Amino acid sequence: MAGTETGGAARPDNRVSAEATAAGAAQVRFPIPDGAQLSLLGSRDENLRVAEELLAADVHVRGNEVTLTGAAADVAFAERVFTELVQLAGGGQQVGPDTVRRTVGMLSSGDASPAEVLSLNIVSRRGKTIRPKTLNQKRYVDAIDKHTIVFGIGPAGTGKTYLAMAKAVQALQAKQVTRIVLTRPAVEAGERLGYLPGTLNEKIDPYLRPLYDALHDMVEPESIPRLMQAGTIEIAPLAYMRGRAQPVATPVLTPDGYRPIGELRVGDLVIGSNGEPTPVLGVYPQGEKDIYRVTAGDGSSTLCCGEHLWAVKTASDKRRGKPWRVLETKQMIGKLRAAHARRYELPMLSAPVCHPERAVPMDPYALGLLLGDGCLTGSTTPSFSTDDPELALALEAALPGTLTTRKSRVDYLLNRAGQPGDLVTLENPVTAALRALRLLGTRSHTKFVPELYLRNAASVRLAVLQGLLDSDGGPVGQRGRTCRIQYTTTSPRLAEGVIELVRSLGGTAYVRNRAAAGRAPGWAKGRPVEHRHDAYVIDIRLPEGVEPFRLARKQERYRAAGGGGRPMRFIDSIEPAGRAEAVCIQVAAEDSLYVTEDYLVTHNTLNDAFIILDEAQNTTPEQMKMFLTRLGFGAKIVVTGDITQIDLPGGQRSGLRVVRDILGGVEDLHFAELTSQDVVRHKLVGDIVEAYEKWQAVQDAQQQQNGGWKGTRR
Repeated sequence: MAGTETGGAARPDNRVSAEATAAGAAQVRFPIPDGAQLSLLGSRDENLRVAEELLAADVHVRGNEVTLTGAAADVAFAERVFTELVQLAGGGQQVGPDTVRRTVGMLSSGDASPAEVLSLNIVSRRGKTIRPKTLNQKRYVDAIDKHTIVFGIGPAGTGKTYLAMAKAVQALQAKQVTRIVLTRPAVEAGERLGYLPGTLNEKIDPYLRPLYDALHDMVEPESIPRLMQAGTIEIAPLAYMRGRAQPVATPVLTPDGYRPIGELRVGDLVIGSNGEPTPVLGVYPQGEKDIYRVTAGDGSSTLCCGEHLWAVKTASDKRRGKPWRVLETKQMIGKLRAAHARRYELPMLSAPVCHPERAVPMDPYALGLLLGDGCLTGSTTPSFSTDDPELALALEAALPGTLTTRKSRVDYLLNRAGQPGDLVTLENPVTAALRALRLLGTRSHTKFVPELYLRNAASVRLAVLQGLLDSDGGPVGQRGRTCRIQYTTTSPRLAEGVIELVRSLGGTAYVRNRAAAGRAPGWAKGRPVEHRHDAYVIDIRLPEGVEPFRLARKQERYRAAGGGGRPMRFIDSIEPAGRAEAVCIQVAAEDSLYVTEDYLVTHNTLNDAFIILDEAQNTTPEQMKMFLTRLGFGAKIVVTGDITQIDLPGGQRSGLRVVRDILGGVEDLHFAELTSQDVVRHKLVGDIVEAYEKWQAVQDAQQQQNGGWKGTRR
C-alpha cells in the first residue's frame, strides 16, 4: 500500500476508470464520499492495513480517492470490497478491522452482499445497535423470522444466544409476543451444587448469568425488575420449565367427569376453557414437589406447585384492554391485594361444559322442581308444594302419565294417570323414577342432584337448575347493580349439586352457612317451629345468555334488573400445602387452558411467548422432548448449544445431538449451523476453536483406523 494523503476535492459521484499499466494488469480509481473517509480508513489507517493484508491488489489512497492496482481479477474483487465498505460507512455504521475481514470473507464465498448482511438492524438501545456480523448469522436471524422452532448450533462466541435474545426483545417490542422465557440446564460440571455456599437462587444464578448479561445490553436495566415481576420476562433453570404441575390426585374435568390428573394418558380428553373436549398431548411426571393451595373468592380451590402457570388479569390490564397475562403461582404470593381489593382475576368458562347427552328417567325440569319443593319420602303419594299454579301445570306437563291433583291451596298430589283396565298395583311413574335415581326416601336435608344429571348435556343441567331456582330460588335486585340469584336449602349435598350446576354453566356460586342453633324460630299454623338443620344460602351469578328462570314472575324481575352481569373469580389466597408427587400435562386447546377441580381454569404451556433454551447440549433427550412440547400457540422457540462442549455426567447422551436425527424432517423447524468463521469475539477465539476442530478431526480419524470407536461418545 502506497499510503494516504489528505486534500483533493470530492467528486459528485463515483467515477470508475481503468487503464492497462502492464500486460495483464489493471487500475481502478474511485472517490470516497464526504463524511465517510475517516470511518472507511479507520484509526491510524488500521482498516487499510487489514485490507492490504487480505487483498491481492495494491491499495493506494490519496485524499478522498482510492486507487486499486493489480491483476484484473484481483482489482475487480478489491473494488467490490471497497464498494461494500463505502456503502457501510456511508450508512453511518462503524467500520473496523473485523468489518473488513468479514466483508472480504463474505465476498470470497460469493453468497451475499456484506452491506446487506451487516446493515440488518435488530434492536437498538442508547446508540448501540445489534445486528448480525456474518452471513451465517444473518441466515440464523432470518430463520428465526421464518420458522417456529430454530436450533442454533455452533461453537462459543458465534452469537447464538445473543442474537436470539435480540430477536426476542424485538418481538416483545413489536407486540408479536407477550412474554420472553429464558432458560438453560443447570449442569454441575464438576461442582456439586449442594456443597456450594448460598441459597438455591444464589447457586443457580451463575448458570443464568449469560442470559442476564445479554438482557441488560438490550433492555433498560431499571425496567427489567418490573418486567420480571409482571411475568413479561422469566428467567429460570430448565428444571423449573418442567415443574408446572399438580399433585397426582388432583381432579381434572373430562367429558365423563373428574379424573385424577395422575391417571391421564396421552390421547385422553379433558375439558378446555370453551367447555369443549381437548386431547392431552403430553404427560410428564415431576416427582415430589412443594405444593400450594390456590383458593378463589367463591371458595373454589385446587392444588399445584409453585411453578404452575395461571392466566390472570388485573384491574389495570382490563382498563387498558390488555390480554391475559401468564404468571407462576409463586410470582403471585404476597401480591394478592391491591388497595384492599383482590388483584388477580381468573378466566371463567367461556361456554357451558360439553358432557355427552344421556337418557334420564325423569324430565330434568320436573326433577329440579321436586328437589326444591317436592315430598319424596315414599311413605305417601309424591307431592309438590307451591303458591304458583303455573309451576303445578308445568310439572304435570313434564311428567307423562301423571296427574297433578290439588290437595290444598299450596299442596298438589302427583297421582298416576290411570287408564281403563289398568291394574291397581301399577307403580306411580314418579315413584319409579325416584327409586331409579335413589331419591326415594330422601327428605329436605338429604336431597341431592343425581350424578346422571350433573354429567349430562348443558340443556339437561340448565333445566335441573331452572327447576330448583323456580321452586326455592329467586332474583335479588340491588340498586345500581345487576341482579344476583339466591337459592337456599338445608341439604349440604343439594347445595353442592347446585354449585356444580352453576359452575358447569360458566357461572359463580358463593355459599354461606346459616346455623340452626340460635336462629329465631319460624311459624306454622300459629305455632313456632324450631330450625332443626343448618341452611345453606347460595348467591349465584350466571353468564349472559344463560336463563335461570322459567317462572314468569321471576323471569320478568330478573330481566328488568339487567340480568346477572358478568361472573368473576379472583384469587383470594395461596397457602403452602406440604409436598406431594406431581405431574404436568399439555393439552391441545388453542389457549392451552384446561379445567381442574371446582371448575377452575388453569393452564400449563407457553402461548404467545418467545422462549430461548441456552446451552442445550447439556440437556438429555428426555429433557429436550419435554421442553419442545411446551410450545404453545403463537409462541416461538430458539434452542442454542455447542455440541463440542457437553458437560453431562456419566456418559449421558446429549439431547441436542440426537434431536436432529429425530426432527430433521419436521416442517417449520430449522437447524442453523454456525462455525469458527462466525466467532464475533476476539479473533484469537476463532483461531482457538478452529484449532480444536482440526485436532478433533485428527483424533476421530485415528480412532477409526484403530478399529472404531472406543467407549461411548456423547
